[in-house]
Amino acid sequence: MSKTQYLLSGVATVAAGAIFAQSYISAAMASDKVGFEPNTEQKVTTRQVALLLDRMHYLEQPLDREMGAKILAMYFDQLDPSRTLFLQSDVDEFTKKYANTFAARLKRGDLSAGIEIFERYRTRSNEYYGFAKTLLASDVSLNTQDTIVLDREEAPRFANKDEQMAYWRKQTTFALIGITLGQEDDKAKDKAFLDNPELSRGQDLVRGDERTPKEILLNRLTRQEQQLARLKNDEIMETILNTAMMTYDPHSNYFAPVQANEMQIQTNLQLEGIGVSIRPDRKNPDYTRIVTLVDGGPAQKTGQIRANDLILGVAQDGEPMVDVVGFSVREIVSLIRGARGTSVTVRVKQPNTPDSAARNVTIVRDVIEQEDTGVHHRVVEVPYRGGIKRVGVLEIPSFYLNFQARRSGASEYRAVSLDTEKALNALNHENIDGLIVDLRNNPGGSLDEVAKMLGLFIKEGPLVQIRDNQGNVQVYADKDEGKQLYAGDMAVLINLGSASASEIFAAAVQDYGRGLVVGSTTTGKGSAQVQRDDLALGSATLTQRKFYRINGGSTQNKGVVPDVELVNIYEGIEFGEREYKNPLEWDTIKATSFTPEGKYTKGLIETLASQSKTRQSTNPQFRYLSELNAIRQLDDDKQPADVDIDKRRAKADLVEQKMLMAENTRRQATGEKPYTDWTTYQASIDALAEERSLMKENERPKLPEEEAFVIEAATLMFDAKANNTTP
Repeated sequence: MSKTQYLLSGVATVAAGAIFAQSYISAAMASDKVGFEPNTEQKVTTRQVALLLDRMHYLEQPLDREMGAKILAMYFDQLDPSRTLFLQSDVDEFTKKYANTFAARLKRGDLSAGIEIFERYRTRSNEYYGFAKTLLASDVSLNTQDTIVLDREEAPRFANKDEQMAYWRKQTTFALIGITLGQEDDKAKDKAFLDNPELSRGQDLVRGDERTPKEILLNRLTRQEQQLARLKNDEIMETILNTAMMTYDPHSNYFAPVQANEMQIQTNLQLEGIGVSIRPDRKNPDYTRIVTLVDGGPAQKTGQIRANDLILGVAQDGEPMVDVVGFSVREIVSLIRGARGTSVTVRVKQPNTPDSAARNVTIVRDVIEQEDTGVHHRVVEVPYRGGIKRVGVLEIPSFYLNFQARRSGASEYRAVSLDTEKALNALNHENIDGLIVDLRNNPGGSLDEVAKMLGLFIKEGPLVQIRDNQGNVQVYADKDEGKQLYAGDMAVLINLGSASASEIFAAAVQDYGRGLVVGSTTTGKGSAQVQRDDLALGSATLTQRKFYRINGGSTQNKGVVPDVELVNIYEGIEFGEREYKNPLEWDTIKATSFTPEGKYTKGLIETLASQSKTRQSTNPQFRYLSELNAIRQLDDDKQPADVDIDKRRAKADLVEQKMLMAENTRRQATGEKPYTDWTTYQASIDALAEERSLMKENERPKLPEEEAFVIEAATLMFDAKANNTTP
């Protein structure tokens, strides 16, 4: 269940009774708002997306009546994933009305069906907000005999308003219980910071929130209600068209102009803005706080913008100031960003000052390179068999490429292969004994870039096979006559967050036996998309090919299984291709001809895995992570949860005790002083997190539980070499 949906849920027992329910029903019978009339560009974009699906998708599945009905069903679930808003009668009404014509409407650029359904969703959402606010105005009991299942993704929809409101009542109460318990924790942490100032690491971390839990929840509901009201027509169109594309497969997507801009930024590692990082204010999330300023960026150059400033308003050049208190970070970002050379005015003030002390600062937007988010390299010293090994670590956050700069013929542009080449040259001068390529949580990126990357490590030969929807297979190969920028020992670190291009890289290294692949099974995204920037509005990614390992196996759904398994930090979390709706199937094609190095026999892998398992069972960091996995299993949104504050507090206490015990066991094993209680532990964690958030990403000290994976991967790499060279 999405976080947004969770926050929209939660209302308590039937204490108010039938009288309250009846008065609510009569007040909530407002008709749906009349939807917007799509303009010419929106109609053209709809026809363009429909054409892509009908004729160009990998599945070769026509956008016919049957697919239209599937898209419609998917649309209900996209809008209301936990099935708490639409009644079954809503779904039946629109299915009868539009299922047979939904596809045909999209083909002719007609969004009216999707818009009408969206407005019913808006109506139901506003009914929930009204219901919850009315309930919160009454005396809500936090002690009930009720239970609630929060994850209703597969549950039947409510048959009538009585059923729905009964759930909303429990849902809102559950949310109120959560806020009440959270506030108790916050007040305990405030006291800890005041009693022990050293815990704060010199930062102002006392929340001092005097609002009641009801006030906090009402404020949250109002903020969400206003955000729903501010949704632009392009964003509603995006919801409809993106649903159509995702019904074909999870990685075919449509992005409205604002989101298309975000996609471009992530791919290029470049943006046009003012050079600040922002996030919701810790003390009052209605406000957005400036966390850091980019050195030499437009905001810093003004000398008038400071870290910790709260953003009150944003004005485009020559336009009125927009009050952004209560806006989401995404909304504020979309207002601040714009074309290079244009101006934007931001209204800011320092915390704990009156609004009258706010100042307007006009800033000229410029291109800002996101240097911190590219390839990083470092050298770590790893104890090994009585000595010290120098290990190079290459951290690859994504397989990024500035497509626009390359297409325009720019002499210099950001590309992961170029940055990796520089990093490897630096590491080669460091006299390293081995290399760890860290692909954990790498979401993928450019196919061309991963092929170039592999060429830096592989002598020569095929790297990956790409099959199109006609059955044609293209082989990407390294044809540099055996050149290797790095030819030494290596290991590749992967986890469930490693996807797409990361999986191509890890699979090729594994198939060639070029290095050990260590960690946990990857996402399983074995499809390739083309980006379509030629739409009337926004952009789209369309799945047109699948990639296969050089041994013929697909990574689709199955992922890359590591040679040696380490603790899976995502254990029990619904995440990855196997959890998506409508994923492409796993299959195989003919293997291509290649010559593996043959360094890792089955027997050697089994020995390494056994030895690693023993080490992990005694390593304080891996034991800690394993215990966290076990604790996480205590909460399952698919199982009934008590809507009773005493039972929830007891459950929370149990979880806290187990987490504190796990943390203190780790600290004792590593020679650190245990925490005296849960509050002190959480206060310390908050202070550390705040301190790290103010640092540049590549300057943050590595967390010991994360570094344990690097050390274990290095140990396995050296063990493999030792076993291969021992007579």
